[in-house]
Amino acid sequence: MRLHPTGKFDNHVSNYQHIQALPLAAAMGAEIRGVDLASINDAQFAEVQHALFRHKMIYFRQQTLTHEQHEAFSLRFGPFAEDAYTSGVPGHRNVHPLIKEADDKSKMVFGEGWHTDSPFLPEPPAITALYSVEIPPFGGDTIWANSALAYASLSDTYRQMIQGLKVHFSIREVMKAAQESVELRDSPIGQLAASRQSTQLSESLIRKINGNTHPLVRTHPVTGEKALYVDGAYAIGIEGMEPEESAPLLAFLVEHIIQHAFTCRLRWEPKTLAIWDNRLCIHQAFNDYFGYRRELYRTTVAGEKPR
Repeated sequence: MRLHPTGKFDNHVSNYQHIQALPLAAAMGAEIRGVDLASINDAQFAEVQHALFRHKMIYFRQQTLTHEQHEAFSLRFGPFAEDAYTSGVPGHRNVHPLIKEADDKSKMVFGEGWHTDSPFLPEPPAITALYSVEIPPFGGDTIWANSALAYASLSDTYRQMIQGLKVHFSIREVMKAAQESVELRDSPIGQLAASRQSTQLSESLIRKINGNTHPLVRTHPVTGEKALYVDGAYAIGIEGMEPEESAPLLAFLVEHIIQHAFTCRLRWEPKTLAIWDNRLCIHQAFNDYFGYRRELYRTTVAGEKPR
């Protein structure tokens, strides 16, 4: 750990009237109780949305949701985003399966590596909602890091230095890793690995390899909070810099964000829904449950062009 940001932690809950929030860690995250997401009312949703922006990631236990109910709840936050990896499940194109079978020996799992969801798109998704159906008896956790707290913990001089820089995001390195270490299966990461057999890449994949540039420091459109917008999976350079110039800067910032003091970790259970704001945090999954099946479904809510 490089530093411990004493005095900067503020994951206290607000005084809600229609829901109950319990902080998960000092840095971020909260469990929300007292609401059935299949029949949530407007007053409850307003507090849920406030809790999401405050805690960056929130989760709900013991929620029985159909794909249709999952979609309906997600749409309360805004229209669906483009999904960069899958075309959804039959009848629900915006509900995307994240399934790893028990016999899949791939060395890489979908969501592995610290990342924000699909930043290589021109308008990356703002919010992700992930629902669990089948969970291994151990392993398969997800961990998040508070990139707003990480930004606030930088020195004034460093913040001034990086203000105005733009990060180049691309699917390039994730595709290479998938080609080298993932079995060819009907799964998001398996389909990406199949590109190793292609003599000509699709126009869609070329677009994601070319990627997009976004501000290294972005401002949340609702709260005005500033956060580092950079990750270890998709950030491949900084606009206007040579690779050898940008590499140490990107490496430092990612290592800074993922310090233990800035993180929270979720132990999944069946019927858990986790929601996070990609504009305020990064996350990663673990490939530590070989021999067990893990089945989750996600929706993503459209975001704005980062500013």
